[in-house]
Amino acid sequence: MTGYGSASRQVSLGGGLIADLQLECRAVNSRFLDLSFRLPDECRAAEPSLRELAVQQLARGKVEFRAVWRINSAGKTPLLAAEAGKALNQDRLATLQVLADQVQGIFKSAAPLSVADILSWAGVVQEPKGDEETWVAATLAAGTTALEALIETRAAEGRALVAVLQQISTKMRLIVEQIEPRIPEFVQQYQQKLSARLAEALSSQTSANQAEQVVAIEVLERIRQEVVLYAVRIDVAEEFARLKTHFQAVEMALAGKGPVGKRLDFLMQELNREANTLSSKSVAVDCTTAALELKLLIEQMREQVQNLE
Repeated sequence: MTGYGSASRQVSLGGGLIADLQLECRAVNSRFLDLSFRLPDECRAAEPSLRELAVQQLARGKVEFRAVWRINSAGKTPLLAAEAGKALNQDRLATLQVLADQVQGIFKSAAPLSVADILSWAGVVQEPKGDEETWVAATLAAGTTALEALIETRAAEGRALVAVLQQISTKMRLIVEQIEPRIPEFVQQYQQKLSARLAEALSSQTSANQAEQVVAIEVLERIRQEVVLYAVRIDVAEEFARLKTHFQAVEMALAGKGPVGKRLDFLMQELNREANTLSSKSVAVDCTTAALELKLLIEQMREQVQNLE
C-alpha cells in the first residue's frame, strides 16, 4: 500500500545554533516488508530503533525513511546563522603549519597555503554538532510522528480498496446465484439429446425381426446408464458450496480489523481453484461463460489484494 508521512523537530547544536530536522516516511506497494533508510550521519544511530518501530506496525510495503537537516536562520541573516558557533581547531592549524613548512623546505618553489586552502582542510573549522543522544531522540520523535501519518494515509487507501473488493465479491456471488439453479436444466437438456441419439443408434442396429419392446428396453437402460455417469461427472455441488464458503470468508476478512492481505491472497488461490474446476466440468456455454467471468473477477481482486496489508 502507498502512504506518506512527514514530521520535523529542532535540535540544539550548541553555540546558539538550532538545526531543523525534517524526516519523511514513504511507502509503495510490495508483497513483503522492505525497509530502507537514507539518514545523515548525525541521525544514523537512530536507524535500529526506527526499523524496530516500523516492523512492529507494518507488515507489507516498500518503506523508505529519509531525513535531512539545516541550520535554523530564524531571527538572523542566513550568513550569520551559518557562521555562529564556528571555531578554528588550533591543534589542526599547528599540524598543518608544520607540514607546510616541511614541504616548502624540500620544494623551495612550492606556493604557500592560502586562507581558502587552510579553511577547507578537514578538521580546521569546528562546527557545533550537538550530542548523539539529542539527535537520536529528535530522529525517533520525528520518525514516530511520520510513521503515524503514513499509517493513517494507508488506512484511508485501505478503506477505499475494501469498497472495491466488496463490489467484486458481490458480482461473483451474483454469478454463482444465477448459474447454480440452472445446472439441473443443463443435465435435463443433455438427457434429451442423449436419448434421441441413443434411440437412433440402437434402432439402426436392431434387426427387423426383433421386437420393438426389446429395443425400447435396451434404449432406456442405456440412456439411464449414460445419464447417471454424466450426472456424476458434471456434479458441481461441492464447487458451488466451496465458492460460497470462500465468498463468506472474504467478506468476513474485509469487514474485520488488522492485516488481511496475506489471508485474502490465500483465499484468491482457493477461489481460482474452484473456478477452474467449474470450468472443466462445464455442461453448457452459459456455465463456461460464468466460470470465465468468475476467473476474471478473481484475478481483478487478486491484483487489488496485493496492495492490502
